[in-house]
Parts: sequence; C-alpha cells; structure tokens
Amino acid sequence: MTTDDLTTGDLTTAGQIPSASELAAEASALDAADPLRSLRDEFVGSETSLVYFDGNSLGRPPRSAAARLETFVREEWGGRLIRGWDESWMQLPFLIGDTIGRTALGAAPGQTVIGDSTTVLLYKLLRAAFDSCAAEDPRRVEIVIDRDNFPTDRFLAEGIAAERGGRVRWVEVDRAAGVSPELLREAVGPQTAVVLLSHVAYRSGFLADAAELTRIAHDAGALVLWDLCHSAGSVPIEADAWRFDLAVGCTYKYLNGGPGSPAFAYVAERHQSALAQPIQGWMGAADVFAMGPSYAPGEGMRRFLSGTPPIVGMLALQDTLRLIETVGIEALRKKSVALTEFAVRLADALLAPLGVTLASPRGAGERGGHITLSHPRMREVTARLWEQDVIPDYRDPGGLRIGLSPLSTSFTETLEGMRAVRGALE
Repeated sequence: MTTDDLTTGDLTTAGQIPSASELAAEASALDAADPLRSLRDEFVGSETSLVYFDGNSLGRPPRSAAARLETFVREEWGGRLIRGWDESWMQLPFLIGDTIGRTALGAAPGQTVIGDSTTVLLYKLLRAAFDSCAAEDPRRVEIVIDRDNFPTDRFLAEGIAAERGGRVRWVEVDRAAGVSPELLREAVGPQTAVVLLSHVAYRSGFLADAAELTRIAHDAGALVLWDLCHSAGSVPIEADAWRFDLAVGCTYKYLNGGPGSPAFAYVAERHQSALAQPIQGWMGAADVFAMGPSYAPGEGMRRFLSGTPPIVGMLALQDTLRLIETVGIEALRKKSVALTEFAVRLADALLAPLGVTLASPRGAGERGGHITLSHPRMREVTARLWEQDVIPDYRDPGGLRIGLSPLSTSFTETLEGMRAVRGALE
C-alpha cells in the first residue's frame, strides 16, 4: 500500500461486518503507508493506550514544549526578568503571528498577530468591520451569520448588532452541512455590513468554500470575517489569494498551544489603517511607552492589540508550527482526509447496523478534520467512553464528535476508538 492508497478500501464484504483481524490489518497497513507516522511520537501521551478523539477541541501537548517552557522560566523569565520585554517579548505577538500566517493561513507578513482570546479578537474585528461599513454607507446595518455557527460567534453578532443599532440576518442551514454559496447569495444585499462565517463548522465538520463565499460577500459590498478555529493547522487556507478581509482562530486545537492559549487575528493590509478596533489599550498605541494623555492607534497590526501580551501562553504552539512548516499543510490535509475517510468507513461497517448515522458531509472535499456520528444515546455513550480512556466529544442533539489530528492520531488509534464506540452502544 502506498500513500495514494490511504483513502481507498472497502471494509464490508457481502454486508458482513469485517473481522477484528481484517480491521487490524487495514489499520496497520494504513499506518505503515503514512509518511507522517513518526510525528505521532512528538506528542505527550501518544505512547499510551488512551484513544484521543478530541484533538479539534484541545490538541495533545508537544513533548518539546516541556523543555521550551522550562528553559523560558529558568533563563528568560528567571534570568532576564523585565529585560525580556525589550529583548524579545514585545515582538513575539508579531513574530509568531507571521509564522502562523506563513505556515497555516497563506498570509504575507504583517497581517497576523497573536494576543487575546478568540472571543475578544472576534469582538474587536466584528465591531470594527461593522462600524467601518456603517460609516461608509448607513444602510449597511446587518450582520449575516448562520443559525448553527459556534455559540460565541452568534452571541457576539447579536450583542454587537444591539450595541451598534444594527440587526442580525440569520441563515438557516442543515446541521449536517453548512453555508452554501446559494444560501449566502440569498442572505446578502445592500444592507449587509459584515458576513461572519466558520471555515469548518464546529458541529458537522462541513468545509465551506471560502473563496467563493468571500467573493459573494464582496459582490454585495460587504466585508467577511472568517472563524478559522476548526481549520487552522488542519485544512489549507489561502487568506491572501482568497481575498479574506478579516479572520480569527484559536491555537489550542490543531496548533497544540495548550488550554486557553491566545488566539490569532488576521487583517488584510488593505484594511488595517481604516479599521478602528474598539478596545483601546496601551499595547495598541502608536508609542507604547509614551504614556500620553490620549490614544493614537499604532501602525499595522499593532493597532489591533490591547493589553499586555500573554507571553507564556504563546510558547508551546511554536513547536507545532515548526512541525507544520516542516511537512507542509498539504501533507497534513492528505493525512486528515485519510483519517476521516477511514473513520467514515468504520462507522458504516461497525456502527450503522446499530442505528448510527453520519451527521457530516460524506464527500472528503466538503469536510474538515472531524466527523459527527448521530444516535439518541450518544451522551450516555460519551460518558461511558471517557471512563474507558476513549475521549470523543459530545454535541447536542445526539452527536458524538470524532476529532482526528493529522499530526498525532494514527489509524490504529482510530480503529480502537471506533470499536470502543460500538462496544459502548452494545
């Protein structure tokens, strides 16, 4: 079996469930053909029997992060103390931001910065985009967003619309899919200020056609803010080529930055000087240490910072960025597709006979790095699996979410987890 065979195979024969030996043989063959298989050893816990199906919520920690953090505490923080700000820390949000842009976003330098939480950065950019569009054309008072977008995105859209005298235009979507070009065309128009979309839907794993949806929004005269939380580090993104206006993503999923590691913000260079972000803090000022009587925004991406950067929270993800840059995002996407295709075939063979349905797109080109399996008992199943060191995620209604990180997940681990799901259901 070669790497081209990773997404092929038929686990069923004459409607029969494959034997344990047949399944193990296929998983073993897929692992042997995987050019990224050695990278699994780079992550803490990969040597254990625990099955981790939640890499799209919180990635495993890189082994090298422990040494990086220890060195930082001893040498940079402990040894240099406050001098660290002048020597390197002040530039870290921009340096790491540019690395994220280069390795995971398809973004030229000077357009990505890392700093606040996902929620805070989404608020900043959504508010800034809404205000800019409304100021240019007072008719533009609508934020377009789908009903099944992540709660934070929906809550922020509602809050900003109320705060700024606007309104939300809801897009009704299939929960097993997402926003299509046809749906967006019907939603946008002369009153649209900003369109807020997720590149990969958090529930179904639906992969949006980001280039086409961006074009549709632009044709309507609107700006687009992309939520990249479930795609950055797993799915190729071409922010510059696809003419993104704005984007935000977290770093604790496929970038393995650790619990609560800070998010990143992308603002296309053409918009940077025109947007006024609403949380005016000292770190976003033109002269950070002038301590002047009034606020003047900094140049470029500095103006989108607010408070003191969370330096410790930025450290661990640098090791994953190094791995992504080494192997390339296209290789990660190929492995991700192979993993989800294998999981779908296992679900068809092992779980469909028990009444489980796929609540994600079947086509690999319409799917990100996770799938969702639907059954009325999945909440109970999830609790039982956690007790067995099999860790998926649960999402209402009745959805078992299987997140497969291409850097740290093997095909054998995927098989063992899916067999455990079958056992829990039985």
